[in-house]
Amino acid sequence: MSQKLPIGYVDLRVFAHATEDSEKVLTALRNLLPIELTETVNFEKNSLTGHHGNSITLFTTQLTEKKLLPAILEKIGQNLNVLDKEELNNNLNLHLERTNLYLRFDKQAAFLGKIKFTQDDPIHFKIHFKNKSPQEILELLKKSGVLP
Repeated sequence: MSQKLPIGYVDLRVFAHATEDSEKVLTALRNLLPIELTETVNFEKNSLTGHHGNSITLFTTQLTEKKLLPAILEKIGQNLNVLDKEELNNNLNLHLERTNLYLRFDKQAAFLGKIKFTQDDPIHFKIHFKNKSPQEILELLKKSGVLP
């Protein structure tokens, strides 16, 4: 990574539905993070009600420890499969808005220690890059192995 740490913060968000074990959902989320971050991360918990009256718990947090944030990209880059990397590369414009990169990860796969993209009931990551152009973000993603 560069001398100036380019990531300002990472927002994490995941829904735990009434049929899911909240602790397992949090384990899945923690599995996506580098070890150094899993030990210190705290989640805000909000109780919501679904369309049909079912209970839903929303877990959110914002990671701001700038020295550790690049390790998130590196972990994703090391563990994301080639097909997902190519899919992200081909559709980066759908995941990048200004200086924010939006990624959605499969909860089931994450619980099993795998990193895989999904659109269905995902774990949401919003990675905010400080003062970086889309081209610079593209280069950082390639350097960290998130893109091929």
